[in-house]
Amino acid sequence: MGFYRIEQIQTIKKFQNPGKKMDHQIWKLIVSIVICQGAGLIGSWFTSASIPTWYVTLQKPTFTPPGWFIGLIWIILYALMGISLYLIWGRGEIEPAATTALILFFIQLVLNVVWTYVFFGMKFPLGGMYAIVFLWIAIFITMIQFFSIDRIAGYLMVPYIVWVSFASVLNAFIVRLNP
Repeated sequence: MGFYRIEQIQTIKKFQNPGKKMDHQIWKLIVSIVICQGAGLIGSWFTSASIPTWYVTLQKPTFTPPGWFIGLIWIILYALMGISLYLIWGRGEIEPAATTALILFFIQLVLNVVWTYVFFGMKFPLGGMYAIVFLWIAIFITMIQFFSIDRIAGYLMVPYIVWVSFASVLNAFIVRLNP
């Protein structure tokens, strides 16, 4: 009976100031989303200069979505990635594997910017094809790691890998159509 009371007191101590903990969690969520949207902003710097000049001159497959749709999809994907990052970051105190997952996440985020730079900034679709393959692999590994820590975080990465798979196909067609 005494052990139960000690355990009960420890549980109560954990929830003494839930408001402060909630503020901290909201801050982490905002930072996580801003980090991911920031990567998108960096990427948009390369795309915005290339789309009206270079990209419009390329032959593209008929299933290429309009630019406004691609931009909207990326904004949504970066938000989902931010929420996913937040869920893993929140588990960092509990799960030792979260540190590895966070490192993997930031590697794939950097590769995301690298692909944008190579494809749009350097105007090098073949190089973009190589970069997007490495990006896809990094996303897949990150997603698997996220699933092992937090299933929701893993599921939130699924639309991202699906879109990057589609972008890989587009990239390959652009390479093929523009020798």
